[in-house]
Amino acid sequence: MYRKYFAIFALCAFSVPLYAQLTEQASIAYEGVGLSPRLGEQIPLDLVFTNSRGESVVLGDYFHQDRPVVLTFVYHTCPMLCSALLDGVTRSLEEVPWAPGSNYEMITVSFSPADTPERATQQRARYLRRLDHEDADWEFLTGDDASIAALTEATGFMFKWVEEQGEYAHPAAVIVLSNEGMITRYLPDIAPKGRDLRAAIVEASNGTVGSFLDRAFLYCFQFDPTANSYVLVARRAMQVGGGITAVLLIAFLSILWMKDPKKTEHK
Repeated sequence: MYRKYFAIFALCAFSVPLYAQLTEQASIAYEGVGLSPRLGEQIPLDLVFTNSRGESVVLGDYFHQDRPVVLTFVYHTCPMLCSALLDGVTRSLEEVPWAPGSNYEMITVSFSPADTPERATQQRARYLRRLDHEDADWEFLTGDDASIAALTEATGFMFKWVEEQGEYAHPAAVIVLSNEGMITRYLPDIAPKGRDLRAAIVEASNGTVGSFLDRAFLYCFQFDPTANSYVLVARRAMQVGGGITAVLLIAFLSILWMKDPKKTEHK
């Protein structure tokens, strides 16, 4: 009986330092990995990448015609997180009423210089099939170390290669930019809400994309980084509600005035 308790005690005593060692190793591996938001800053548009057709392109080619740009970073041999991000973004796009490539551009950049245009082509075809929209376009780019480093630094996307695991440690986020290449919003989630992605696109377009209701939504809701979502601003909502009430009241009184029998008799 005592041997049983001794074995349990020895196992626990051995597990504690082992767990502490593994935790310390994981902490070191992920040190310097994450997002450092650069809201309002301009990214370099002269960087050269390779598109999914194997052609050299300049990043600025995707910033035009008053269209905002939705940017994601992945690497195509990622065992889990990158696929989860692209799957989540695809589900979010199903709730956005505009196809990528129409009112906004969709770009995914690999941060691994080992990735090839052939892999980018496979990923592009896979996710365009899932979007199931004939007008959709989603570009997947690969590049060299210099271009990758410049773009990830400009957007505050921090990653590193973990030799022991044979993979990259990296964050997951959707970055939305204006048509001039200014960073307007980060959605740090592998599956952002479709409502939030839609609002971020409208916000980045400065109102050129979306309806009156989209702009009214942005007036009443603001992005809360702690909630990773757009939340209601009570004061503004009350202002909008008060304005609508006033308009309805004026319309109602106008109808009553038009139906006033004394007004009719006077005529």
